[in-house]
Amino acid sequence: MGGRLQQLAPGVHAWLSEPSGHGHTNAGVIVDDDGVTLLDCLLAPALAAPLAEEMAANQLPVRRVVYTSSHVEFTGGSSVFWMAARYGRRQTSALLDQPANPAVYRALYPDHAQAFDDDFATRPVSHTVDTAAWLSPTVCALPTAGEQRENLVALIPATDVLFAGAMCSFGVTPNAFDGDPEAWADALGELVGLATTIVPGIGPVGGADDVLALQAYLYSCVEAGGDPSRVPPGPWDRWAERHLDAVNVERAAMLAAGDDGVPPSMLRLAGLA
Repeated sequence: MGGRLQQLAPGVHAWLSEPSGHGHTNAGVIVDDDGVTLLDCLLAPALAAPLAEEMAANQLPVRRVVYTSSHVEFTGGSSVFWMAARYGRRQTSALLDQPANPAVYRALYPDHAQAFDDDFATRPVSHTVDTAAWLSPTVCALPTAGEQRENLVALIPATDVLFAGAMCSFGVTPNAFDGDPEAWADALGELVGLATTIVPGIGPVGGADDVLALQAYLYSCVEAGGDPSRVPPGPWDRWAERHLDAVNVERAAMLAAGDDGVPPSMLRLAGLA
């Protein structure tokens, strides 16, 4: 298990986890004259350390970190980049100001349980982003929503690359336990035309077809009416981690009924029920 850098354009790279899946997330590396803007920072310090070593070996200081979500899959390695400015939405800032729950992380990511000791903590947001903003001469942060109530993505217009982070998972079933599957699907319709190359938070680098497949899956979860068996056949038949259908369908049905709670199916996965 580890990661590798894939160059997408001059100065623009994706750090792709191998294998890919929940807990094995991606990061973006964009090089400007003053150093690196990092898009997300992996699950835990042990997984982020090889990326930090790669940057150090190339004498590339990490100046900025963009959190696309508050979820630990995307923020857990943040302590490795402790000197960087950290950008995120207000919701992300509020959630990261709360104490971490290492016991839940150990239950959700048993392969990395040793990374979550009782002192585990993430680095808080230092700069909130609630409107589109240029963070560097090449990186534009764009607010969006769906995976949570508030998310960020990062567009590199000069290279036609979008780092979608938590908003996209390709080849792996998403997890909408505290998101809104319908709003998420709607937002993907706005993101799909922003760039030809799209780097997901989970899975291989893709493009519009992958985003549209994810959108169709999320709409199918809404239309399932609380019954995971009603998710129809589709491209997702080849995706990993389909046990998350139960979470996504249940969450959509709960929201339709006016309940914003965490689905019981997710509580069971987290060892809380």
